[in-house]
Amino acid sequence: MASLFKKKTVDDVIKEQNKELRGTQRQITRDRTALERQEKQMEMEIKKMAKAGNRDACKILAKQLVQLRKQKNRTYAVSSKVTSMSTQTKLMNSQMKMAGAMAKTTKTMQAVNKKMDPQKTLQTMQNFQKETAKMEMTDEMINDTLDELFEDSGDEEESQNIVSQVLDEIGIEISGKMDKAPSASRNNPSASTSKADTISDDEIERQLKALGVD
Repeated sequence: MASLFKKKTVDDVIKEQNKELRGTQRQITRDRTALERQEKQMEMEIKKMAKAGNRDACKILAKQLVQLRKQKNRTYAVSSKVTSMSTQTKLMNSQMKMAGAMAKTTKTMQAVNKKMDPQKTLQTMQNFQKETAKMEMTDEMINDTLDELFEDSGDEEESQNIVSQVLDEIGIEISGKMDKAPSASRNNPSASTSKADTISDDEIERQLKALGVD
């Protein structure tokens, strides 16, 4: 009972209108189908009268056929008009819904703008940017420090290994050379001494001639 006194919304009115238009379109289609059947029957009747040689009947039926075809063509025009009205109704409904959505969005944006303080928002964004920059600098410093620590320890260890390796190689070479080198002191301990102390007779004779002694 309450539904009888309920006020119809725009959507309800549009739905009813679309329903009526669809019903009208179906009725037009049925009428056209009936006219097409009549057209075929009338054509057959005209051929029958023509074969019988009844010219007067043929003329009357021909005029009726022309009127019937005009009526059928008018159904196409009416159907096109109904389709156009249905399309316009749907378009208007879509536009109304879009306008309603825009109105709701506008109200929401107005409410948000009232609660939002532009200065505070700007300050918050600036603070966020500063803190982000600080965090990036801190991370960079920590990473640089860790890299230096790892690089220093690694370089020192590597340098120590290289020095030890070089010293070992030098020691091996020296010991090898010392082992292979001939030892004069072991073979003939007095060889160098006797070579330095012994003077040959020829040398004595040469020195005396230089002094003018025969």
